[in-house]
Amino acid sequence: MNPLSSRRNFLTHTTAGATAGALSAAATALAAPAPGAPASGKVWRIGVISASIRGQPQKTNGHTWHFAQGFHPTVDLKAIEKHLSRGPVDLFKSHFRNPKEDFAQLPFPNTRITHYYDADKTSAAMFAEAFPGVEVASSIDELVRHCDSVWLGDASGWGDDHFNLIAPGLERGLPTFCDKPIGETVAGTRRILEFARKHKAPLMSSSLYRHQWGTEEALRMKASGDHGPIQYVICSQGGGWSLPGWHIYGQHPAWMVVTLAGAGVDAVSLYAREAACHALVTYADRMPAEIWYGRPDIAQFYCHTSIHFTRKTHQWTPAIDDNYWFGHHYQIFRMAQVFLKMVETRVEPVPHQEILEVTAIIHAGAKSLNERSRLVKLAEVMG
Repeated sequence: MNPLSSRRNFLTHTTAGATAGALSAAATALAAPAPGAPASGKVWRIGVISASIRGQPQKTNGHTWHFAQGFHPTVDLKAIEKHLSRGPVDLFKSHFRNPKEDFAQLPFPNTRITHYYDADKTSAAMFAEAFPGVEVASSIDELVRHCDSVWLGDASGWGDDHFNLIAPGLERGLPTFCDKPIGETVAGTRRILEFARKHKAPLMSSSLYRHQWGTEEALRMKASGDHGPIQYVICSQGGGWSLPGWHIYGQHPAWMVVTLAGAGVDAVSLYAREAACHALVTYADRMPAEIWYGRPDIAQFYCHTSIHFTRKTHQWTPAIDDNYWFGHHYQIFRMAQVFLKMVETRVEPVPHQEILEVTAIIHAGAKSLNERSRLVKLAEVMG
């Protein structure tokens, strides 16, 4: 596959793909028996839910088909080829189910996707065909009765339907992953967080950016203290900027800000011109962070981040050794692995305040843009 293709273009259009030999080897691996369940111990039953986009189904939702695939022992390659476009098919063959790229853990041996729910039954049936053994749930209530945890995937939605989709599982105390934008509005996000706390249900929400190799290395560098305090971080997103896009994809660099610099954001100023925008994210007690959305020079790697310590600068993209798709597979794997750890331990990996502040950064930025880029206090949108 061409690592310089943008992720969104790749997933929606035909690409060159991997070599014939690699595809053949991967197809053989797909046909081989999957690793069995552990000889002893719990096998976690995961219910996967696909969110909608303003009520419209996401027929082959990449945040369920791609992000959750490692939880299931087998896939049906013929069904994958039948329902997905060339790019995602190549991803399954050359990365997701390539035994040479399983990170010694995939597919996870102690998990099964038992049920899948989509309000559009045709879309749900497609997923069940591609993942043998998965049952189509007729309702959310049916799904949560037969599962130990819930994964809600949302590739390009707004989050307006998330509460209704995950509330039944949270009410039963099930560990739950809720994709971004978690609740669309600050009030919607707070409602989900408070409902999870009320029912003692472990909750995880996250951007894929949080689980990049470079992000993990940055957090190790920060924890070591060897490089001095952070002076500032710059979180950049490729692709053209738009205000609707800011509410959905601006979540990614906002997540990177709170992941690296932490919660406690004071204010946001957003300025936009042509196809790019710049957001200054300030703190009362530490150096600021910047978001650049719409950088054309990084489109081939989707995003770019730099963290500046007093004695060292660390910069990265999702790519590993300039291979975007290998790095993309890694961050998908790590996000799923972190979720599985929460399922096993019931310990939440992401502070609720960080989750809430990501939503608030987005809305403070939009308010700032409408008010001539003034610094908008997070308190103004948190109420």
